[in-house]
Amino acid sequence: IPNPINIDLFQPLNKKECRTKFNLPQNMKLILFGAAKTTNKRKGIDYFINACLELRQTSSTAIGIVLYGKDSELLKDRFTLPTFSLGYIQSEKEIIQLYNAVDLFALPSLEENLPNSIVEAMACGVPCVGFEIGGIPELIDHLHNGYIAKYKSSTDLAQGLKWVLENNENSALSQEARRKVVDS
Repeated sequence: IPNPINIDLFQPLNKKECRTKFNLPQNMKLILFGAAKTTNKRKGIDYFINACLELRQTSSTAIGIVLYGKDSELLKDRFTLPTFSLGYIQSEKEIIQLYNAVDLFALPSLEENLPNSIVEAMACGVPCVGFEIGGIPELIDHLHNGYIAKYKSSTDLAQGLKWVLENNENSALSQEARRKVVDS
């Protein structure tokens, strides 16, 4: 059973305004990756970096990476896509705005139970991509509100990132992500 969150706080907001707040570009698709300590290997950062390398080679869309969490600045140079590091964010209001500033939340954890971050992102209408581990498949409905990648497969993770970015033009995935949390 996921921890409850306040869906009146964690809800969709104006994407343009949220991007402006964080000085993020308006003209590209943004993928969010974050953790309390982003360099923690258990959070799957190496798989995410490799997936982003593959994504850059297979996608014609302008894509950027948004990092948040302790040590996120240390990772910035490891990405070949434009990368924006926001550091550690403690304010709940800012976290909500950050979720609303992006197009997709990636959580390629190698160990996980029922991550609050996925529930929070989905409540804000953000589709998620994660590995088939722990409670992640209970939260993300594959190809319905996000994508479940094969465990430790950077290639499948890249395919999932690309699939979500290409298949949410009419916001159907976003609506289904929010609906999943509200109905749970």
